[in-house]
Amino acid sequence: MIVITAPTGNIGRHLLTRLLESAPAAGEKLRVIVRDAARLPDAARGRVEVVTGSHGDAAVVDRAFEGADAVFWLVPPDASLTPEDAWIGFTRPAAKALAAHGVGHVVGVSALGRGTPPAGRAGLVTASLAMDDLLAGTGVAYRALACPSFFENLLEEAASIRDKGVFTDAVDADRKAPLVAVADIAAAAAGLLLDRSWTGTGSVPVLGPQDLSPDDLARIMTEQLGRPVRYERQSLDELRTDLVGHGLDEAFVQGIVDMKRAKNEGLDAGVARTPDTTGPTTFEHWCAQVLRPAVLS
Repeated sequence: MIVITAPTGNIGRHLLTRLLESAPAAGEKLRVIVRDAARLPDAARGRVEVVTGSHGDAAVVDRAFEGADAVFWLVPPDASLTPEDAWIGFTRPAAKALAAHGVGHVVGVSALGRGTPPAGRAGLVTASLAMDDLLAGTGVAYRALACPSFFENLLEEAASIRDKGVFTDAVDADRKAPLVAVADIAAAAAGLLLDRSWTGTGSVPVLGPQDLSPDDLARIMTEQLGRPVRYERQSLDELRTDLVGHGLDEAFVQGIVDMKRAKNEGLDAGVARTPDTTGPTTFEHWCAQVLRPAVLS
């Protein structure tokens, strides 16, 4: 039995699709934890066991982890909380339930940065790495998928790209990073969940095929969208003011600001790219398949 948290989110929906295709042949049953079962894809109807509720709820995870062999763990960031409460506090009930039910394997979505100097003051990333330690301490075999920023973050900029030809971030225009597609993260998770021959604890980097800077992204988007796109850097103070103005918890906002600062200092640059750590989806392909329809619709 594999339990999938956040099955309707960006990564979870790709993972659920993959497991629906491959789990039956491997003799695996699937169980999902979801707040609203109506949001599950039609292909999942009658093929997965559904536990309704939040996977931050002790009663929900206690019910969901009973009889489970493996769990996919993803924390949905809650900007109304501090980073510590959003990651560690949310995960604490699950950690207790994993130990209580003797779950053997857990695959979690986390972040690059462990062992890289800015990691100890990297806001949301620091909280995510502490979550990994909490889960690893339960005695399960644990693999943290260590991810950089996602291509999909640019979907939040689709309207600005369409209307103004501009996207923003808070890093230097020439700061390169190994951005990745969420589908490639889901593929890495599926592989680990289906082949549970691994033991112990550790991290599995999931990187895009090449390091890209904001200027590189602007050039590729210009080519793929057939219209000019440029990058505008936002200062950290401007970012903080904007986020607080949208009503986010101030400690959470500081966590975002600290994460952005750390990324600009090379937080995501500490892992070497190898065939085993590299996803197949190029930014060009992602633009053509995902961003272009979102911008030009």
